[in-house]
Amino acid sequence: MTEERPRAEDTQSTRIRVAVIEDHPLYRRSLERVLAESPDIELGAVVDSVARFHVERQPPGSVVLLDLGLPGVAGAAAVLEVCELGHHVLVVSAQAESEQVLAAISAGAKGFLSKDVDVDELLTAIRAVAEGGSYVSAVVAGMIIKDNTERPVARPEMELSPREEQVLRLVAAGERDIDIAAILDIGVRTVRGYLDRIRDKTGERRRPGLVKEAIRRGLVGGAGRTS
Repeated sequence: MTEERPRAEDTQSTRIRVAVIEDHPLYRRSLERVLAESPDIELGAVVDSVARFHVERQPPGSVVLLDLGLPGVAGAAAVLEVCELGHHVLVVSAQAESEQVLAAISAGAKGFLSKDVDVDELLTAIRAVAEGGSYVSAVVAGMIIKDNTERPVARPEMELSPREEQVLRLVAAGERDIDIAAILDIGVRTVRGYLDRIRDKTGERRRPGLVKEAIRRGLVGGAGRTS
């Protein structure tokens, strides 16, 4: 018997659709080349702005590599707009200060990489996001942790339950309360109850603070423990 080879259409269907929104020509071409050479990636739109991305009509569910410093719609607003089109945003940006990272993730980004990321980590992050996870590069996570440790600690760290860690991990992945409820198959009121307990334990009241806490505790892929 001869070994049956996978059909071309089956191989095609398992590939990850990836688009790029990056206004720097050299970096955009570098990303395009890396993605085109990866056998498990189907390269989609490669454009220099969110406006041009709208025109391309990229199929929903794609992983979109997004720079923050774009012409026109930029920063967290760009993240939000692309997420609302039904895509999974992975930010790749030179703007990797703590506030930009937290704002992007709060707007729905599933991950954040600095532009000095190597090819292997870039592909690892894309695959993690495509599988429904999240990813923050160790360099970016280290900056956030450093920023956090330089501030006075108001209370000793309290341990979270496994379910509270799940909820906090999903918050850090940019999920809304209603999405967390659907993912965990629980009610929205139950989710909010967990969030209240997480806030009490961490002292973080707002979502950006919860994202930072998740990164500090290593609950985001690439920053320590993974989901």
